[in-house]
Amino acid sequence: MPSKHSYTKAEKKSIYKVMSERRDVRHFNKKTIDRETFMAILSAAHLAPSVGLMQPWRFIHIKKRSLRENIHAIVEEERLLTAQVLGEKKENFLRLKVEGILQCAEVLVAALPDKREEHIFGRRTLPEMDLASLSCAIQNMWLAARAEGIGMGWVSLFEPEALKALLNMPDDSHPIAILCLGQVDEFYKKPMLVEEEWAQESPLEEMLFSNTWKNT
Repeated sequence: MPSKHSYTKAEKKSIYKVMSERRDVRHFNKKTIDRETFMAILSAAHLAPSVGLMQPWRFIHIKKRSLRENIHAIVEEERLLTAQVLGEKKENFLRLKVEGILQCAEVLVAALPDKREEHIFGRRTLPEMDLASLSCAIQNMWLAARAEGIGMGWVSLFEPEALKALLNMPDDSHPIAILCLGQVDEFYKKPMLVEEEWAQESPLEEMLFSNTWKNT
Protein backbone atom coordinates (compact mmCIF):
# COMPACT_ATOMS: atom_id res chain seq x y z
CA MET A 1 0.00 0.00 0.00
CA PRO A 2 1.63 3.30 -1.04
CA SER A 3 2.11 5.95 1.59
CA LYS A 4 -0.47 8.72 1.48
CA HIS A 5 2.48 11.10 1.12
CA SER A 6 3.88 9.43 -1.99
CA TYR A 7 3.94 11.16 -5.37
CA THR A 8 1.99 9.96 -8.37
CA LYS A 9 3.44 7.13 -10.47
CA ALA A 10 4.37 9.59 -13.22
CA GLU A 11 6.13 11.90 -10.78
CA LYS A 12 8.05 9.05 -9.18
CA LYS A 13 9.04 7.72 -12.58
CA SER A 14 10.50 11.11 -13.47
CA ILE A 15 12.51 11.28 -10.24
CA TYR A 16 14.06 7.85 -10.72
CA LYS A 17 14.66 8.58 -14.39
CA VAL A 18 16.69 11.71 -13.74
CA MET A 19 18.77 9.84 -11.14
CA SER A 20 19.46 6.95 -13.51
CA GLU A 21 20.34 9.24 -16.44
CA ARG A 22 22.54 11.70 -14.55
CA ARG A 23 26.04 11.70 -16.00
CA ASP A 24 29.40 13.26 -15.13
CA VAL A 25 29.81 15.20 -18.37
CA ARG A 26 33.10 16.14 -20.04
CA HIS A 27 31.99 16.92 -23.60
CA PHE A 28 30.17 20.19 -24.26
CA ASN A 29 29.17 22.17 -27.30
CA LYS A 30 29.48 25.95 -27.58
CA LYS A 31 25.87 26.87 -26.79
CA THR A 32 25.11 29.08 -23.80
CA ILE A 33 22.80 28.48 -20.84
CA ASP A 34 20.08 31.08 -20.29
CA ARG A 35 20.26 32.81 -16.93
CA GLU A 36 16.88 31.49 -15.74
CA THR A 37 18.00 27.89 -16.20
CA PHE A 38 21.42 28.57 -14.67
CA MET A 39 19.86 30.14 -11.57
CA ALA A 40 17.33 27.30 -11.29
CA ILE A 41 20.21 24.83 -11.12
CA LEU A 42 21.99 26.92 -8.49
CA SER A 43 18.76 27.26 -6.52
CA ALA A 44 18.51 23.46 -6.46
CA ALA A 45 21.87 23.39 -4.69
CA HIS A 46 20.52 25.76 -2.06
CA LEU A 47 17.63 23.36 -1.37
CA ALA A 48 20.03 20.68 -0.14
CA PRO A 49 19.99 19.41 3.45
CA SER A 50 22.90 20.40 5.68
CA VAL A 51 24.12 19.37 9.11
CA GLY A 52 22.93 21.82 11.76
CA LEU A 53 21.50 23.92 8.90
CA MET A 54 24.98 25.38 8.42
CA GLN A 55 24.59 25.50 4.62
CA PRO A 56 28.34 25.04 4.05
CA TRP A 57 28.29 25.70 0.30
CA ARG A 58 29.96 28.60 -1.40
CA PHE A 59 30.03 28.97 -5.18
CA ILE A 60 32.45 31.15 -7.12
CA HIS A 61 31.13 31.89 -10.60
CA ILE A 62 34.10 32.14 -12.96
CA LYS A 63 33.25 34.80 -15.52
CA LYS A 64 36.69 35.90 -16.73
CA ARG A 65 38.20 33.87 -19.56
CA SER A 66 41.69 34.44 -18.16
CA LEU A 67 40.64 32.84 -14.86
CA ARG A 68 39.23 29.84 -16.69
CA GLU A 69 42.53 29.41 -18.47
CA ASN A 70 44.44 29.63 -15.19
CA ILE A 71 42.12 27.08 -13.60
CA HIS A 72 42.58 24.82 -16.61
CA ALA A 73 46.35 25.06 -16.18
CA ILE A 74 46.06 24.00 -12.52
CA VAL A 75 43.93 21.01 -13.55
CA GLU A 76 46.31 20.07 -16.35
CA GLU A 77 49.26 20.08 -13.94
CA GLU A 78 47.45 17.71 -11.60
CA ARG A 79 46.31 15.52 -14.50
CA LEU A 80 49.92 14.93 -15.48
CA LEU A 81 51.00 14.33 -11.89
CA THR A 82 48.17 11.84 -11.42
CA ALA A 83 49.23 10.01 -14.57
CA GLN A 84 52.73 9.54 -13.17
CA VAL A 85 51.49 7.53 -10.19
CA LEU A 86 49.09 5.28 -12.13
CA GLY A 87 51.77 2.90 -13.32
CA GLU A 88 50.62 0.67 -16.17
CA LYS A 89 47.33 2.59 -16.42
CA LYS A 90 49.12 5.85 -17.21
CA GLU A 91 48.59 5.85 -20.98
CA ASN A 92 44.94 4.84 -20.70
CA PHE A 93 44.39 7.62 -18.18
CA LEU A 94 46.03 10.23 -20.41
CA ARG A 95 43.63 9.30 -23.21
CA LEU A 96 40.62 10.09 -21.03
CA LYS A 97 38.94 13.48 -21.24
CA VAL A 98 38.81 14.52 -17.59
CA GLU A 99 37.39 18.05 -17.84
CA GLY A 100 35.63 20.54 -20.09
CA ILE A 101 36.66 23.80 -18.47
CA LEU A 102 37.46 25.65 -21.70
CA GLN A 103 34.48 24.27 -23.65
CA CYS A 104 31.54 24.50 -21.24
CA ALA A 105 29.14 27.42 -20.91
CA GLU A 106 29.65 28.11 -17.19
CA VAL A 107 32.28 27.28 -14.58
CA LEU A 108 31.68 27.29 -10.83
CA VAL A 109 34.08 26.49 -8.02
CA ALA A 110 32.24 24.84 -5.12
CA ALA A 111 33.93 25.28 -1.76
CA LEU A 112 33.55 24.86 1.95
CA PRO A 113 33.50 28.23 3.75
CA ASP A 114 35.86 29.63 6.33
CA LYS A 115 35.03 29.61 10.07
CA ARG A 116 33.50 26.12 9.89
CA GLU A 117 34.79 25.32 13.38
CA GLU A 118 32.03 27.55 14.75
CA HIS A 119 29.45 24.97 13.65
CA ILE A 120 29.43 22.13 16.17
CA PHE A 121 25.88 20.77 15.86
CA GLY A 122 26.28 17.38 14.15
CA ARG A 123 30.02 17.86 13.63
CA ARG A 124 31.60 17.33 17.06
CA THR A 125 32.58 13.75 16.26
CA LEU A 126 32.06 13.93 12.49
CA PRO A 127 33.53 17.24 11.31
CA GLU A 128 33.46 15.98 7.72
CA MET A 129 29.68 16.34 7.70
CA ASP A 130 30.19 19.79 6.19
CA LEU A 131 31.68 18.06 3.15
CA ALA A 132 28.75 15.64 3.09
CA SER A 133 26.37 18.60 3.09
CA LEU A 134 28.18 20.33 0.22
CA SER A 135 28.13 17.04 -1.70
CA CYS A 136 24.34 16.91 -1.29
CA ALA A 137 24.14 20.42 -2.77
CA ILE A 138 26.27 19.39 -5.75
CA GLN A 139 24.15 16.29 -6.30
CA ASN A 140 21.03 18.47 -6.31
CA MET A 141 22.65 20.60 -9.02
CA TRP A 142 23.52 17.50 -11.04
CA LEU A 143 19.96 16.21 -10.96
CA ALA A 144 18.46 19.62 -11.73
CA ALA A 145 20.90 20.11 -14.59
CA ARG A 146 19.98 16.73 -16.10
CA ALA A 147 16.28 17.52 -15.77
CA GLU A 148 16.93 20.79 -17.62
CA GLY A 149 18.87 18.98 -20.34
CA ILE A 150 22.14 20.58 -19.22
CA GLY A 151 25.37 18.63 -18.80
CA MET A 152 27.44 18.99 -15.63
CA GLY A 153 30.87 17.66 -14.75
CA TRP A 154 32.65 17.55 -11.39
CA VAL A 155 36.41 18.11 -11.73
CA SER A 156 38.53 17.16 -8.71
CA LEU A 157 41.97 17.11 -10.35
CA PHE A 158 43.56 20.19 -8.82
CA GLU A 159 45.84 21.33 -6.04
CA PRO A 160 43.51 23.04 -3.51
CA GLU A 161 46.07 25.57 -2.30
CA ALA A 162 46.86 26.69 -5.84
CA LEU A 163 43.17 27.21 -6.57
CA LYS A 164 42.65 29.06 -3.29
CA ALA A 165 45.49 31.42 -4.08
CA LEU A 166 44.20 32.06 -7.60
CA LEU A 167 40.70 32.89 -6.36
CA ASN A 168 41.76 34.84 -3.25
CA MET A 169 39.94 32.45 -0.91
CA PRO A 170 40.25 32.59 2.90
CA ASP A 171 42.95 30.38 4.42
CA ASP A 172 40.47 28.16 6.25
CA SER A 173 38.11 27.72 3.31
CA HIS A 174 38.53 24.68 1.07
CA PRO A 175 37.68 24.17 -2.62
CA ILE A 176 36.03 20.82 -3.32
CA ALA A 177 34.94 20.89 -6.95
CA ILE A 178 35.31 22.69 -10.24
CA LEU A 179 31.88 22.37 -11.82
CA CYS A 180 31.46 22.62 -15.58
CA LEU A 181 27.96 23.24 -16.93
CA GLY A 182 26.89 23.45 -20.54
CA GLN A 183 24.81 22.27 -23.42
CA VAL A 184 25.64 18.86 -24.89
CA ASP A 185 24.97 17.21 -28.23
CA GLU A 186 24.02 14.04 -26.36
CA PHE A 187 24.34 12.47 -22.92
CA TYR A 188 26.47 9.36 -22.39
CA LYS A 189 24.36 6.20 -22.47
CA LYS A 190 26.47 4.86 -19.60
CA PRO A 191 28.92 6.61 -17.25
CA MET A 192 31.82 7.83 -19.37
CA LEU A 193 34.40 5.75 -17.49
CA VAL A 194 32.33 2.65 -18.25
CA GLU A 195 32.04 3.60 -21.91
CA GLU A 196 35.81 4.16 -22.03
CA GLU A 197 36.37 0.79 -20.30
CA TRP A 198 38.29 2.44 -17.46
CA ALA A 199 36.08 0.86 -14.80
CA GLN A 200 32.90 -1.17 -14.34
CA GLU A 201 30.04 -0.45 -12.00
CA SER A 202 29.51 -2.89 -9.13
CA PRO A 203 26.05 -4.17 -8.13
CA LEU A 204 24.27 -2.93 -5.02
CA GLU A 205 24.48 -6.39 -3.47
CA GLU A 206 28.23 -5.97 -3.02
CA MET A 207 27.69 -2.80 -0.96
CA LEU A 208 24.84 -4.05 1.22
CA PHE A 209 25.61 -5.85 4.51
CA SER A 210 23.33 -7.18 7.26
CA ASN A 211 23.87 -6.40 10.93
CA THR A 212 27.68 -6.39 10.80
CA TRP A 213 30.41 -5.54 8.32
CA LYS A 214 30.80 -8.14 5.60
CA ASN A 215 33.38 -10.81 6.46
CA THR A 216 36.39 -10.74 4.16
